[in-house]
Amino acid sequence: MSSQLAIFGGAPVIPKGTFQAWPLVNEVDEEYVLASLRGTNHAFGPNCVAFEKEFAAWNGNQYAITTNSGTAALHMCVAACGCSEGDEIIVTAYSWSSSATCILHHNCIPVFVDIDWETMNIDVAKIEAAITEKTKAIIVVHLHGLAVDMERVMAIAAKHGLKVIEDACQAHGAKFQGKKVGTLGHCGAFSFNQNKNLCSGEGGMFVTDDEELMKKARMLWSFGETRTPTESRDYHAYALGWMYRNNDLTAAFGRAQLTRLDLYLEWQRNNVQLLDKQLEGVPYLIRPTEPEQHEHNWYNYVLRFDLAALNQMHNASQFRDKIVAALRAEGVEAVVWQRFILPRMTVFQAKNAYGYGAPWTSPHAQLVDYALEQYPVAQRHSDTHVCLVQSLRYPNGPELTELITEAIWKVMTQVETLEELAAV
Repeated sequence: MSSQLAIFGGAPVIPKGTFQAWPLVNEVDEEYVLASLRGTNHAFGPNCVAFEKEFAAWNGNQYAITTNSGTAALHMCVAACGCSEGDEIIVTAYSWSSSATCILHHNCIPVFVDIDWETMNIDVAKIEAAITEKTKAIIVVHLHGLAVDMERVMAIAAKHGLKVIEDACQAHGAKFQGKKVGTLGHCGAFSFNQNKNLCSGEGGMFVTDDEELMKKARMLWSFGETRTPTESRDYHAYALGWMYRNNDLTAAFGRAQLTRLDLYLEWQRNNVQLLDKQLEGVPYLIRPTEPEQHEHNWYNYVLRFDLAALNQMHNASQFRDKIVAALRAEGVEAVVWQRFILPRMTVFQAKNAYGYGAPWTSPHAQLVDYALEQYPVAQRHSDTHVCLVQSLRYPNGPELTELITEAIWKVMTQVETLEELAAV
């Protein structure tokens, strides 16, 4: 094996075609999906009903509503919690855009809080300072599959009379104090997008143990009606309603994948434990953590580069991109997951989601400040991270994990040579 970096002409560590695609599709998936296809109800059908019951049982919830996306489930959470125009909802400064745009969907105002460097999640110690008389809820994002410290969050919420929404879109099976995410707040949302640990192509799930929250969420989910498609509908809109229902084919695929979800999570955890141990001592590399009382699902294995030690903080994201390009040249499927902190995104800087400055110009809203210097940790993380996603998932095994390890060592022990690379 050539020691010269592949980006400079050396042989890559990992040959093309080594990775196996996610998710694995087998005869169980075909059986479920073909049975749905041969059925007579391709809208909200029997697989949707069954999927709700089976996922609720798997996660430990009283109620579950299958949706057409995790974003839809998040919006349903906002509606279920009684949030109204101009109300403020606290959310992390670093996540996928849906964690904050779901707030806009209901004419509410996002208030961002910086992240904690070690966990990459919202800095719980900074939440209380962001609460005002307009605050109605907190969205906690269990980012990359690591749960937020829900004991502290729920204590803050109880003190101030706030609802807590769990964005568990990446966190299927993750636990805090032995309990699965989605059972720790007042309601929660999961995604079943292509990248997720439970994949049905697209789709999502709203979960709660509160019957009243479930009923409010279901109204938004189905045109503002109060009766579900499995009941005798009166087709009358009683409140603001969207169309967030799932379809039978997608639910069938999700049900089939759910039968193997525990296997997938265990496999992924074993791969990560092997990789993490083998990466001990790699220069300029900051490995992710798993705090006490937490059980990570390792949706993303997130590495950060110590660019301060490399004297590259003045050029952080550009030098990070060079490292990523070198890793990819070695065959590592490394990706920069989110290049922008949420408050930097144009919709928030412009404060204009619907035109005429809405919802920030609402007479029920108060002034909020999105000055970027308030979120230095989120920005540092955004500029210095890279993710390993599907390469550590079933059925990719320890042989591939060892090759990934070798490639990372190869690049990081020669990382200074990347300075001569042109910008990528």
